[in-house]
Amino acid sequence: MQGKIFDAHAHYDDAAFDQDRDAVIDKIKNNGVCGVINAGADLESSLASVELCKKHDFFYTAVGIHPLNSKNLTANYLDKLSNLIDTNKKVVAIGEVGLDYHMQPFSREKQKILFSAQLQLANDHHLPVVVHARDAGTEYFDFLKRYESRGVVHCFSGSVDLALELIKKGLYIGVGGVLTFKNAKKLVEVVKNVPLNSIVLETDCPYLAPVPFRGKRCDSSMILYVAEKLSELKALSVDEVLKVTEENARNLFGIS
Repeated sequence: MQGKIFDAHAHYDDAAFDQDRDAVIDKIKNNGVCGVINAGADLESSLASVELCKKHDFFYTAVGIHPLNSKNLTANYLDKLSNLIDTNKKVVAIGEVGLDYHMQPFSREKQKILFSAQLQLANDHHLPVVVHARDAGTEYFDFLKRYESRGVVHCFSGSVDLALELIKKGLYIGVGGVLTFKNAKKLVEVVKNVPLNSIVLETDCPYLAPVPFRGKRCDSSMILYVAEKLSELKALSVDEVLKVTEENARNLFGIS
């Protein structure tokens, strides 16, 4: 195995792993995966992510409410998230949170209220945020600037100019399997133009498996294929790419 893999965004609590979750996690650990951030999407998955962290020493979690879950919030959801943070040292971020205007019909106003509340929660607990942004233009960046948030834009799909503006504010760019797709010209240009020390590698597993596994269930070991593509674009060794992106993830999430 070349280097060590740090997966900055995964969903091992997903039902796709219900039949063989422990076996898959053992496999990725034996294949050089040294760290995983398991991201919550609602209260239930955030709690499940915390339980995974207790069971696996190289797992950490982000807890939060995905924007597409903004319509079914309990009145005390912030208190519940805050309690998870206060009672579990391996909660290292708030996420995934953000804006998603792709799916209809979802109230944009409710998403904005939810996003704002969770950005404030992150500030209150001195934690970074894991941002989900889909078809939201640069609007989500306005929120990040307003709250002076630090963190990562997961599965980045914006322009080179936006990426550079995010980096100026100390945010990281999340890059995963999409980089290996034939239609990833926009992301390829982003990766060519941003410094490696501002990139973290991620899967979003079980989704977005890289080529040659596209369409199949993804796991963290497949980041190697993303690192290989990134190494080509940056004219660096795969070892260097994995080393720097691991360091980036550890710095971002405060993991020694």
